[in-house]
Amino acid sequence: MNTQLKLRKKYTVTSADTDMFSRLKLSALVNYLIQSAISSAEKLGFGLKDLKEENLFWVLNRMTIEINRPVLWSEEIEVETWPKNVERIFYIRDFVIRDKNSNIIAKASSAWLAIDYNSKRPSNFNPEKIEIFTRLKGVDALSYSPEKLGNINNNIQQHITPSYFDIDLNKHVTSTRYVDWLMDLYPVEFHQENYPKIFSVNYIKETMHGETIALSQQKDGNTHTFEGYNSAQEKVAMRAKITFDGSSDNN
Repeated sequence: MNTQLKLRKKYTVTSADTDMFSRLKLSALVNYLIQSAISSAEKLGFGLKDLKEENLFWVLNRMTIEINRPVLWSEEIEVETWPKNVERIFYIRDFVIRDKNSNIIAKASSAWLAIDYNSKRPSNFNPEKIEIFTRLKGVDALSYSPEKLGNINNNIQQHITPSYFDIDLNKHVTSTRYVDWLMDLYPVEFHQENYPKIFSVNYIKETMHGETIALSQQKDGNTHTFEGYNSAQEKVAMRAKITFDGSSDNN
């Protein structure tokens, strides 16, 4: 049964998923992980339709990715994912990304919430259903839980008002667009010499169409932290941290 809890999904990197240097965009990598998680949940009977019957829906709360090297245009990769554990209200899911030679390109861990449609608050499945999420406890991609990020100083770099294509079918800003906003803070020259090595993100509060995000940034060597503040709701919407593998002195 343990092998049945793991899902493997292949992707071929298209030009739409790469930056101008033919490297997989960080947002595209995050999207591959999310899509693999969706496929796995559906396979295990916890997909969108299954949760809707229980008046629940999944929300990605945290994710941490360790990246060994950039994936390049036209590469074929395989994402392996599995439900690993339940930590309080968080459903932990891990990932391993491999190239066609089975070399590990990246590892990741994520924390998801099952949200009640009516109360919009985290809920849990009954103990019988929860059991499936703990069968692979101890089978780690990352040996630690996805990182919880703290406040940063109010150092606003940009104000962003989401447009039509920033919004997903749930009528809020899609997870990957926040990642693109972070990467757009840097000039081309920075991206040419730097690529994310470790990425963590916390999705705290949804952002709806027409609401403005004040995006702040702090730098400590190659590690940069971010916070997106929803001005309309007066709440933090997102926090993130990126450690780059190159020299960040050129920004």
